[in-house]
Amino acid sequence: MFDISLLGTGGMMPLPGRWLTAMIGRYNGSSILIDCGEGTQITLRELGWSFKSIDYICFTHYHGDHIGGLPGLLLTIGNSDRREPLILIGPKGLSRVVKGLLLIAPDLPFRIEFIELENNKVNTLELGEIQLTAFPVDHGMPCLGYSMTVSRQPKFIPEQAKALGLPVQYWGQLQKGNSVEYDGKTYTSDMVLGSERKGLKVTYCTDTRPAKSITEHAKGADLFICEGMYGDDEKQENAKKYKHMTIYEAAELAKEAGVGELWLTHYSPALIYPEKYKDQVKKIFNPTYFGYDRKTKVLKFSDD
Repeated sequence: MFDISLLGTGGMMPLPGRWLTAMIGRYNGSSILIDCGEGTQITLRELGWSFKSIDYICFTHYHGDHIGGLPGLLLTIGNSDRREPLILIGPKGLSRVVKGLLLIAPDLPFRIEFIELENNKVNTLELGEIQLTAFPVDHGMPCLGYSMTVSRQPKFIPEQAKALGLPVQYWGQLQKGNSVEYDGKTYTSDMVLGSERKGLKVTYCTDTRPAKSITEHAKGADLFICEGMYGDDEKQENAKKYKHMTIYEAAELAKEAGVGELWLTHYSPALIYPEKYKDQVKKIFNPTYFGYDRKTKVLKFSDD
């Protein structure tokens, strides 16, 4: 199971009941945080998830509403008895930005490692059992969207292993995709595994105009989390000027990408009640949901 939660859904400035942008994904005891706006550690504590299990923190870009909560969060993680290295991931300039913030969070009990990604390229990383793909978006400064994919092993077919005459002690290695030697013969995993099975995919992007890269990398996602900065039609010019999106543009992207569902986030401080636009946006893409702090979903593998 892949657990997803929005920790903060505000853009620019926090509001009562709405902290700034952050999202967390949890799989098999390890967590990935994307963005760390003001209030992230507060809402994470309210959610009840572990600070110590955060192994990776990714940043879309370095505007204050996406990174301003980092020093306090790092101090809290340190107080959770974490000693293992923490890996930070983001566009070029990450180490310089974070080291400046760390002036107020010195002497952490764990090492910080930096992975700086090429700003205009697609970057793919293996983070434990999660494949992370970072892709460029259009915000007028280096800014990345992220897709997280959890693959699923093909189903092991014990009847085929029995038919081959393989003792049970060899099954585990074949199930993991390895080959084994038995009785002078080599047996490969494809001899006992079924066809490929669908994994789980979550795509996250914010602070951007609609872009082809988003549609391409969100394609087929089970969950697409996307900014919906503005709701009023008259805000379209602001969206273009400041390189943001309206909720309608986000819905069009979700429709084009064929995603399972859309969560909107990163609302303008002026967008107090985004759900008042529900009827209009659902005409574009019906499985659209308005994000709120600590909105959570458990993604499960389909039963093939």
